[in-house]
Amino acid sequence: MPDSADSALHVKPYVYEAHGLKALHFSIHEIQSRMQTARPFALELEYTRAMMAFLLLKPAPATLAMIGLGGGSMAKFCHRFLPQTRIQVLEINPHVIALREAFEVPADDERFTVHQADGAEFVRQPPCPQDVLLVDGFDDQGQPPALCSQRFYDDCLAALDDEGLMVANLHAGHRHFDAHLARIERSFGADKVLSLKDSEGSNAVVLACKGVELQAFKPAPLCQAPSFDAQTWADMMPAFAKLAAAIRNKQAEAQ
Repeated sequence: MPDSADSALHVKPYVYEAHGLKALHFSIHEIQSRMQTARPFALELEYTRAMMAFLLLKPAPATLAMIGLGGGSMAKFCHRFLPQTRIQVLEINPHVIALREAFEVPADDERFTVHQADGAEFVRQPPCPQDVLLVDGFDDQGQPPALCSQRFYDDCLAALDDEGLMVANLHAGHRHFDAHLARIERSFGADKVLSLKDSEGSNAVVLACKGVELQAFKPAPLCQAPSFDAQTWADMMPAFAKLAAAIRNKQAEAQ
């Protein structure tokens, strides 16, 4: 159990369930995570599907670190569909971790662990280079400053393997969104960064490459991933198609 003094430092979220959906909230105005109770591993929110579209570029990462657990949507998806990947999830809020069973987040094992830890400290001293970093750390006030500073994005770059990817979820309507995006471009290089907004314009998923994946990407017909069932492929295919089109547009602009 988390230390009570430590717990007092963090806002306690609550769970709302109705119509076959279960959601994690810090306030009634913001959904942090949402789960289909019949398909708990499915990605219900559009931005999570956009983040997981990185699989178009790196379909079988050996190591993956995720900053922010929330209701565990992406953690469960990775656990189910990336069986060869070693997954570490960093979540600073013990109250969020306490809800992992309510959202059917798998138990820790040799390839999947959830740590109560500060994501900014993790990327400063990662245990090993990461193939993929997923950054989706929000609290009741939005995105913590420590997870969108220049130092943080510099550390993310350094924490990656030479061909690694960082995928970050940003609040597209935040007054400092342009500054946050500029910091990522400063760390990785503007030619290695791609930003995609969701259909509502509220979230922007930013993909940043340490290597040359964006430049080297070659268009090809989208094929169902071997580990995906038919419904998961139907869920994910639009996100893959959107990312592929955005990469092609970026390549065309660079010519």
